[in-house]
Amino acid sequence: MDELTGRLNAICDAQPFDTAWYLKDLATGREAHRGGHDVLPSASTRKTSIMMAVFKAVHEGRLDLAEPVLIEERLKKDVASGTYRYMTAGCTIPLRDAVVNMIITSDNVCTQILLERLDEAELNAYCREIGMRGSVHRGKIPRLGLDFDHPAEAVATTTAADQGLLLDLILRGMEDERAAARLGVSPALCRLAMDILSWQLLRQLIPSLLPYGTKVAHKTGRGRRGRMDAGIVFRDGRPLYILTAYTDRVPETMPDGLPGYAAAFATVGRLSRACWDAL
Repeated sequence: MDELTGRLNAICDAQPFDTAWYLKDLATGREAHRGGHDVLPSASTRKTSIMMAVFKAVHEGRLDLAEPVLIEERLKKDVASGTYRYMTAGCTIPLRDAVVNMIITSDNVCTQILLERLDEAELNAYCREIGMRGSVHRGKIPRLGLDFDHPAEAVATTTAADQGLLLDLILRGMEDERAAARLGVSPALCRLAMDILSWQLLRQLIPSLLPYGTKVAHKTGRGRRGRMDAGIVFRDGRPLYILTAYTDRVPETMPDGLPGYAAAFATVGRLSRACWDAL
């Protein structure tokens, strides 16, 4: 792990932007991080905790995954991610499908539908209760037109370690009643969460340099000044490692003239490949 940590840090040090990461080797349980407890913009990686808070409400009987929800025109305003912003208003989908689309296409029409059924204070209390003490949800969707130098507190925030903890609990909760209970859900709902995360369609980050078809259960994020990803990588059907990576203050244009977001994608992809090769 020490040698791998050095390799990961070297990948980060080569870039003119900040990168925080957290790693857990799922075979040995060993952990490492770089700025793993630094509070950073979460972008859409926060949606994994929204999903689990929804599932807690389902487990408690307060919500029903079969409940029909309406795609309304008002929900498209200022939405910059997902597919339902382009769809004809008036269609109805099950609440389950709103959860799926929030995760796999990062759909913010669906995110708003879910957050209208969760109280923000309750959601933040949920994060604290499960140990995500560096994570704070703010607002339903990010405000358009944020300045590059906006304070982290202007948006939802998290830490690389917090997201690693959440993924670890979901993984363990698939078979362990106590881990599932810590999340306020059942093992069956943890298994559903893992399935949904593995259906992720945005694969430019953690999976990008892994062998084709590698199973990765993850949630990506796109912020005003960075890209991020948090996921579990599998090999031969077994969970191999948890990796969460957050790039911040990524310039719009790199010194070589290429877009900064492409360098962020490449950096996270190289971090994941280094873990794949070493573990």
